[in-house]
Amino acid sequence: MEFKVAAYEDYERLASLQAQSWKMFYRGALESRYLDIDVLAERRAVWQTRLINPPYNQHVLMLEEGGLLCGFICAFGNHDYEKGTIIDALHIDDYYLGKGLGVQLVGHVSQWVKKHFPNNGIYVNIVKSNRRAITFCERLGGHFKQERTWNTPCGSQVPELIYSWNSPEKLLESISQLQNSALNLVKG
Repeated sequence: MEFKVAAYEDYERLASLQAQSWKMFYRGALESRYLDIDVLAERRAVWQTRLINPPYNQHVLMLEEGGLLCGFICAFGNHDYEKGTIIDALHIDDYYLGKGLGVQLVGHVSQWVKKHFPNNGIYVNIVKSNRRAITFCERLGGHFKQERTWNTPCGSQVPELIYSWNSPEKLLESISQLQNSALNLVKG
């Protein structure tokens, strides 16, 4: 597998994977009509805009295998004065779910934050009904901070949870501990 920083020509693949992911994990949270009809076009517009002239604090990292997009992560450094850098998107193709790609992507973004925004925390907003994402953040040592309302692209309001890490080092430490635990299980 190879890591690649996203470029403008990748917008279609990013939009497709995010739309696929939202259809899988946000069904019931977002309106069905939006997920069935509008999500792909709306996500295309978002990714075209983000990649045509990216802001200095945006980092979109893709993970590919044989030219196929397996997953991606998008972060905005120093996005919030108090919380720091936001992981705005993390999506893995359903074929690769549960294979550690999300942890790898979060690890790379944490290294990027450590290099470019060293005095920042890291946080993520998660749709409250997305149990898989909540479990993922908790396994990585994320701390629940607050519940808020997301005004979605389809016009509905959805409860979401904010999880955070005080620093990129804390997140990297949690990733290392998780990987060491997994290694110890394999060694038996």
